[in-house]
Amino acid sequence: MAHLLVVESWVGSMSRLLPRAIREGGHEFTFLTRDLHHYLRSAPEGTAHPLLGARNVLTADTNDTDALLPEVARLHSVLGFDGVITSCDYYLPAVARIAGHLGLPGPGPEAVANACRKDATRRILAEAGLPGPGFAVHEEWADLARAAREIGYPLVAKPVDLCAGMYVRRIEHEAELAGLFRTLADFPVNARGQRRTPAVLLEELLDGPEVSVETVSYAGAVHVVGVTDKSVGGAPAFIETGHMFPAALPPADIEAAEQTALGALKALGLTDAVVAHTEIKLTSAGPRVVEVNPRPAGNRITELVRHVTGIDLAAACVDVALGRGPDLRRTDTGLRSAAIGFLVPDRAGTLEAPDPRRLAAEPDVLEVRLAEPGTAVTAAGSNNEYLGHVMAGDPDGPGARDRVERLLAALRAGLVIR
Repeated sequence: MAHLLVVESWVGSMSRLLPRAIREGGHEFTFLTRDLHHYLRSAPEGTAHPLLGARNVLTADTNDTDALLPEVARLHSVLGFDGVITSCDYYLPAVARIAGHLGLPGPGPEAVANACRKDATRRILAEAGLPGPGFAVHEEWADLARAAREIGYPLVAKPVDLCAGMYVRRIEHEAELAGLFRTLADFPVNARGQRRTPAVLLEELLDGPEVSVETVSYAGAVHVVGVTDKSVGGAPAFIETGHMFPAALPPADIEAAEQTALGALKALGLTDAVVAHTEIKLTSAGPRVVEVNPRPAGNRITELVRHVTGIDLAAACVDVALGRGPDLRRTDTGLRSAAIGFLVPDRAGTLEAPDPRRLAAEPDVLEVRLAEPGTAVTAAGSNNEYLGHVMAGDPDGPGARDRVERLLAALRAGLVIR
């Protein structure tokens, strides 16, 4: 039985998948947080809170990595950790530094820090000669406005250090850019209490569909698990409205996406002990990297992969954190594709939810989740405001997305927001 140190996790779909993977692997974990009440206020779905399975629940200032390292070393001398892990983007750099400090398996701290900073990723990929959009990053308004005119409108503006698509916007003209600049200036601290950098990243607007490449790196080799497609809505925001695995694309596009992701991971140095989710735009000029995430995919993409291939990316994440070879053998699951679609609110109010049980009984439905009646709803501006989702599979081919769209339409028909 291995002992993992888990730092500030339980976000999104990983709130259940990571503790399940630790438990099913026969391991135990100690949980470390700066604010236990954060997890008690936002308990994930399920009958038992994941923290009930922890060997220890400890508190420390996880936002001060320099002070945290000697504290974790002291804990390690007493408790003996075999690996350290997180599923929260905001703590990936700290976990990489902890692993390095304790001599535990993990990707290089500098590589993780660069992947978690969108501007650093852009610079490194450009220096490596990987084609990408024109970009600029500035903190001062005058510099930002001038750079936007040079890139040309419309363009994409985004904070360099947030996740889940927060405040990523298509910008049509300077007045919209100024509005976003003011909004970000009024958002100096992220959801985990960490002070943000005021820099804004501008990028050339890319055409074409977006996909993600799911990979597992171990012992210096990067293994491609597959390519997932993505649908996006909520303009001018970029909200993920659904995914299907595997992506229904020509083999040449799949190969191009995979090779682009492998090039990006190599350039960043993410070739060992990391499960990654690399987002790619298949533009008319060729594939372009959107961003590289040094952690398993969110939005239950890992479950789409598992339903089709039998490969458990959450378990692979645990394995590589322990320095163990992940099990990436494919099995016949009976499904050829699996898809998920999200209920994205377009207005504020209070949810009067329909009963999803009828949909759950439909053939090949894998999951139906819906927020409770009475839930306060805000118009979605990122991937954090979903009201629920439907997941379905297709045993015969790439028809899972069409099935999900039909089911979502039925669910929307009974959805009332007052």
